[in-house]
Amino acid sequence: MRVLEKRRRLVGLGALGVVAVVVLTACTPAAEPSTSPSPTPEASTPEPYAGPAAFVGDELESFLLTPEEIIGLVPEATEVGDASAVLEQVSDGGGAPASPAICEAFYAEQSLGSVGARVIDWKVPTDPEYGFGRLLVLQFADETLAQARMDQLMRAAEQCAEFSKEGTATFDAVIPEDAENTRAFAGTLRDDALGWHSFDAFASTGNVIVQLWQPFTGDRTFDAESAAVLLQSRAEEARTALIDDLTENPPVQEEDPAADPAAPWADWQIGVGGVGPLSLGGEIDDVIAAAEGAQVIEPEYEGGPTKLVNGEGTGSMLVQPVEGGTTVWKITVGDERIFDEGEQDGEVLPARTGVRVGALISEAMAAFPEGTIVDVASSGDDFYAVSNREGQVFRFHSDRDAVEGAATIIGITVEDGKAAKSAVFG
Repeated sequence: MRVLEKRRRLVGLGALGVVAVVVLTACTPAAEPSTSPSPTPEASTPEPYAGPAAFVGDELESFLLTPEEIIGLVPEATEVGDASAVLEQVSDGGGAPASPAICEAFYAEQSLGSVGARVIDWKVPTDPEYGFGRLLVLQFADETLAQARMDQLMRAAEQCAEFSKEGTATFDAVIPEDAENTRAFAGTLRDDALGWHSFDAFASTGNVIVQLWQPFTGDRTFDAESAAVLLQSRAEEARTALIDDLTENPPVQEEDPAADPAAPWADWQIGVGGVGPLSLGGEIDDVIAAAEGAQVIEPEYEGGPTKLVNGEGTGSMLVQPVEGGTTVWKITVGDERIFDEGEQDGEVLPARTGVRVGALISEAMAAFPEGTIVDVASSGDDFYAVSNREGQVFRFHSDRDAVEGAATIIGITVEDGKAAKSAVFG
């Protein structure tokens, strides 16, 4: 492991107020005296934004590298694609555990637990087995979750120069000195027992982790120092631009309308605080009781969701507690997965600002742009996810691949993303 020292200087940009002075001249010597004009007030400078550095939606694109920069790090790369809002996940796990356990971080699918992403893919036709590479910009619900993940990755970079899994493996890390708000490292993972080699570079600031991932065969070398420094500097630039933008345009939080527990479910809204009178963060027994007249179906397993069915039996909701707790983590209107049984009548269920179960996924994309389409290969789940700076996540679950024109919403979930448990590798 090499630790690089470098100095960075941030230059603050100030605003200069301009005072306009109006000078009045007398028309004739005999003019009557007049009062002096009031001075024009100075232009006010907005207070610098001091909240969390929470990136959402298309703001993730400020972390991306250009095709030229990618080719500079991976000279064999060709056909570097445009930024995509489609995230493919495998999520299958497996394999012998690493020792030290923290080294398992290098085998984890880093997008798991993220709530948004922007992706660039490229081809490496000279590699006989792994003919591709990828850059991922991953949005987490808040800074705490992102930095907890980065803490583990940094520990792995520091502790896993040599470790065991199926056999002996190595990770040769280069770690630049931390910038003011950004951490980064890069290195090459070589696991001959598994036949797995990859070059990985990471950077993180705020609620974002960036990963450049290049699997390869044979014996190749990469400029880890250049990769780490480039991702780190781009992340610093992105953070500075975000703070400047939020200073000029302070964020406004969404407010939910008042909800009547006795009103039909169709009149309730799926909002940032929950669904109608059913509140995220509330005790699950109290939340269930707020669904007056609903049939209550107990969880099928410990820690599972409670199902609420309307009086006519034409629609249902799932109320899910946090892992190991009794407060509500997320609420799903309709079905969460295509394998769920029963028909859902979207017209009798709560809606998310006019978008209901049974509508096309494309309607959700039009109403709530800048989200991420997620395809989970292992489970067959497909959904469109949109999140906000406060960490609430809305998922529009699809009956098929969400990029298909006929993809239909089978359920809508609102989740407190900050309440999710972080993955722990060791």
